[in-house]
This record gives sequence, C-alpha cells and structure tokens, in this order.
Amino acid sequence: MVNFMAKSVLATVVSAALSTTVQAAGFALANQSGSGAGNAYSGGAAAIDDASVVWFNPAAMTALGEGTKTSVAAHVIAPKADFTDKASRVNPALTGGNVALAEATLTGPDANGGHAAPVPNAYVVRSYGDKLSAGIGINAPFGLGTEYEEDWIGRYNALKSAIKTVNVNPALAYQVNDKLSVGAGVSAQYIHVELQSAIDSAAACRSIASAANSGALLTQCLARLPALSNAATDSKVTISGDDISFGVNAGALYQATPKTRVGVNYRSALDHELEGEVEYDIDASLQPIVTATGITRFNTADATAEANLPASFSVSAAHKVNERLDVMGDVTRTNWSSFESLTVKKTADGSLVTDVPQAWEDVNRYSVGANYQYNDRLKLRGGVAFDETPVPSPQLRTARTPDADRTWVSAGANYKLKKNLDVDVGYTHIFTDETPIDNVSTDNGYALRGVYDSSVDIVSAQLNWSF
Repeated sequence: MVNFMAKSVLATVVSAALSTTVQAAGFALANQSGSGAGNAYSGGAAAIDDASVVWFNPAAMTALGEGTKTSVAAHVIAPKADFTDKASRVNPALTGGNVALAEATLTGPDANGGHAAPVPNAYVVRSYGDKLSAGIGINAPFGLGTEYEEDWIGRYNALKSAIKTVNVNPALAYQVNDKLSVGAGVSAQYIHVELQSAIDSAAACRSIASAANSGALLTQCLARLPALSNAATDSKVTISGDDISFGVNAGALYQATPKTRVGVNYRSALDHELEGEVEYDIDASLQPIVTATGITRFNTADATAEANLPASFSVSAAHKVNERLDVMGDVTRTNWSSFESLTVKKTADGSLVTDVPQAWEDVNRYSVGANYQYNDRLKLRGGVAFDETPVPSPQLRTARTPDADRTWVSAGANYKLKKNLDVDVGYTHIFTDETPIDNVSTDNGYALRGVYDSSVDIVSAQLNWSF
C-alpha cells in the first residue's frame, strides 16, 4: 500500500514541480510543508507535526507514532518585483564616448519580473516496530523564475530565468532511547535550467565589423541597424540544460525535558554538471551580415555548465508552555558561497558562452513562532522570520536574481476533520526594502541601474492522512 501511494504521489508532484518557476531568497525554497507555513517554518528540525519531517529532520519520523502518515501540500507563491530605471546605459565602447545621451541610454519600459506559480511537496512515513521508521519525500527545494517583457530596459541582461528542481528523498530513522532519535537519507535531485536574454543586434553587427577590421562592413551595419538598443531588431540567446545529482541528509532529535526538544538537521551540497545547448534566434536585420561573414558563434551548439547548490544546517527548539501553547525557534545556515559564478561553455571547444560572477555569501535564516490549541479540532499558528540575502552588493545583484533581505510574517491553522484526517492552511507575506541594482553585464558591458520594489505573497494548504 505504501509503495503504491509513494508512486502515485511521485507522479503528481513531479508533474507539478516541473512547471514551477518561483523566485525565492537566493533560490532555495523554504516552502516544504503546509503545516510549517503557518509559523514561518520556525519549528524546523524540532517539528513533529506530520510526515514533512522527512525533509526538515528525518530523525523526527520516530515521533509520529505507529502506522503510516502521509502529507500532500501545495503552495501558490506570488512574487512582485517592480523595477524602476535609474539611468541604465549601453556599453560605452560602442558609442565612442562622444554620442548623444539618447544613443548611450538604454531604451525600454520598467518592468515587473514576478509571476505566480505553484510549489508542491508530498511525504509518506511508516513505522516498523517501536524503534524504526522509514519515509520518502518528493519536493522542489530550489526554484527560480523571473520573466520580463521582451522590450523592458534590462532585456540585454535578462529576459527569462528558470531553475526547476525535483528532489526524491528516502530516509530512515532509529530511536536510540527514550530521549534520542537519529535519522538519515539520500536525495536524488533533477534540475532543469533555462536562461534567456536579448542581443542588441546593432551592437552585435558593429562587433562583427570591428573583428573583421572592415570599414565597408561597418557601413552596412550603420545602414541596416543605425540605432543601438532598438527592441524591434533585437536577437535572442537561450541557454538550457539539465542534470541529476545525489546528496545526503542527516538529523537528530533530542527530548531534553518532558516539555522541551531540540533538533538538528544537515543537508549536503549538490554539485550538478548540466548538459544542454545554447540557441540563437538572430533577427532578420542582422542575419545577412552573419551569413555573409560566415561566423559561427551564433550557431546552435551543445553546452555545459556547473550548478553548485548549497549545503545547509539547521538548529531548532520547541517548548510546550502549557497544554495549549507551544513556542519554537529555528536558525538555518545556508552555504551560498558555493555559488561563485554562472559559467556556461560550448562543449566542442570550451569557448565561453557566458561568465557572470556571483560571489554569493553564506547566510542565516532566523525564525520564531507559536502554535495554540484553540480546541480539540482547531490549532492556530503564527510566526515571523528574517531571511538574509546571499547577494553581497548592488554591483553583483542581477536581473535574474534581484534578491534582498526578507522579513516573513505568517499565520495559519490546522483543523482535524476526523481522527485520521486533518488539513493545514497558511498565509505568508514577505517584505523587502527597496533594492538597488548597479550591474554591468560581463557579456556585453551594458549596465542595468535602478531599484527593485519587491514583495511575495504565499498561500499554502496541506492534507494529512494516517492509517
């Protein structure tokens, strides 16, 4: 029965997760259960609410009792990322340093790069005697989705960015004694990445003419494509790739006193070696120049890239104040310093397609919350969290990940429908301060300068069934 349920859940969650394009702090997704959504995930590695413990701390599976526990959740994440321009510009080398401001300034409207998307997760846990439990979780631990209008002012830095993951995590837990349980698991993670940006066809034409040292070719370029930053004649480049990699997780749960427990959880880094392709869509105004010169750099080609996803470590505690009130807190450290650059190379000759420095930093997430048992059926939840951004400066902030420090405010509830069936709901609003960006693309020298005004709304629901 458990195997059948796990296979059914896997098919459902994988199909939904592959459609997920969500912007998160960094691009790790905290939304891995519907129960935790109500208290800003402040229970963390000390939570023992439902089968989602497979993700947050596998050791806690032994605290769920006998039988089989299942939890299936869905989250709708609706980010807003409004950009206001502050004198973005083209590459000065293309203007000779002595051109009209209209030529040097990028053209196009401001934009909102956010869009709503679903994030699913599902878990099954089964006990085997008094000491041993096993479980499996299927979720999307990392996700990124920014998509802008094709004529927006930062189109040469980014049009579309999508990172989609599906993680399958079987785990085991063992109760060492009345106070201590330990657990561990293995993750198989699939990742798909797609990155798209516009190419200024006028700039590309001038670059071709310069490389050929041809005045005649430059004259053709100026006749065909007289204006830089003309969205009507833009070309496009799309990079895509995927991979499967493996990692481990381990945790411990300790009942320090009858009312207080402490949990720790570690998840290893995953190093993905993506294989895919780089594809160019050259505008009709530029294509004759490309064809006549015989250059091959705009040909579709196989490509490779690395995606080093970070390790994390959580320390959490929960305390029962009285029969109705529980309080909890969590600190999670995420090692984003593993994300040093976004580098894509052509497979055939190793030539660079893009090389964007990131230099992200290790960060912490702090959260506190409470659960209040209102009556036999209804439990109320609330919590707050502060989520640090790994992006170190406006110069290293990009339109693909316009990330900033975030403050979470969450509320939720659990309602028992019957003895073995209950439902969780949660709502979160994430606040950010205005976020400056002053990023010069290493690919084309175009500068995106302005301010992002961002926020996120998240609605979560989860069904829990035990048998």
